[in-house]
Amino acid sequence: MTTREVEHEITVEAPATAVYRLLAEVVNWPRIFPPTIHVDQVEYVPASGTGGSDTPGTTGRPVAEERIRIWATAGGEAKNWTSRRTLDPQALRIRFRQEVTTPPVAAMGGTWIIEPVSATESRVRLLHDYRAVGDDPAGLAWIDEAVDRNSRSELAALKENLERAHAEEELTFSFEDAVTVDGAAKDLFDFVNEANLWSERLPHVASVRLTEDTPGLQTLEMDTRAKDGSTHTTKSYRVTFTPHRIAYKQVTLPALMTLHTGVWTFDEGPDGTRATSQHTVTLNTANIARILGPDATVADARAYVHGALSANSGATLAHAKSYAEQKR
Repeated sequence: MTTREVEHEITVEAPATAVYRLLAEVVNWPRIFPPTIHVDQVEYVPASGTGGSDTPGTTGRPVAEERIRIWATAGGEAKNWTSRRTLDPQALRIRFRQEVTTPPVAAMGGTWIIEPVSATESRVRLLHDYRAVGDDPAGLAWIDEAVDRNSRSELAALKENLERAHAEEELTFSFEDAVTVDGAAKDLFDFVNEANLWSERLPHVASVRLTEDTPGLQTLEMDTRAKDGSTHTTKSYRVTFTPHRIAYKQVTLPALMTLHTGVWTFDEGPDGTRATSQHTVTLNTANIARILGPDATVADARAYVHGALSANSGATLAHAKSYAEQKR
């Protein structure tokens, strides 16, 4: 079997320890890496053992281990896989190995290595090793291309987002809207999950196209009406967890955003079901003046984006509430 080994690297204007923390906190990856849609931590074992002797510089030191499930785009297609990671904060290394791969990948693993260049600069090396199913040359070529493209994209995004976070912390923010519903979580979930019916159910949705070639992994494109009557087209990837959660990442964005991720959650309690729409947004400062006028500030853009997203998610929550309560 042919095993390919490749390496990519980039230099980042940020301390090595800060870079390591960002990579270790994998739940934040959709905010940092363009291909990543959503990540779940499946299992976590705190540092209590020792680093393996096959990991240079880690012998005898405690390391933590975790299993994570990642949903991401590769080669223009949405895929998911499960990885096991070994976290070594002292050596600034993170080893990873996919447990469940998706064809044409037969095996995939590697290492993140963070090396201090100075007190404020670090080098990030990303190593991969992989094999194709059946040692197929076409499959290997597909993986070559996907790994190269994603690695370059991930490292460039890592550099951009780390350096932006240090310089412009106010550009990324999160918020949520919520309602309490006298209805079942399953009915609320169904309303949001059945986005193919939104143009009939939601007045702010002009048209919608939903595909789900892999169960639980959706591609959603829709045309949304703004308050002024104009429409804009967005595309999102969604990961569904029946019947309590739907996570998404918007990949075709309005002009004032460079990032939009979110999670719908439906939690039943003694006083009813709480339906929540959570958003995380990064503002696109380059378009503020063009969209909101030459005197508009970052605070103005934040308020505008927050208001627009809350209006849409609030309307969706209100209609979902009505739907679920009628189902009761």
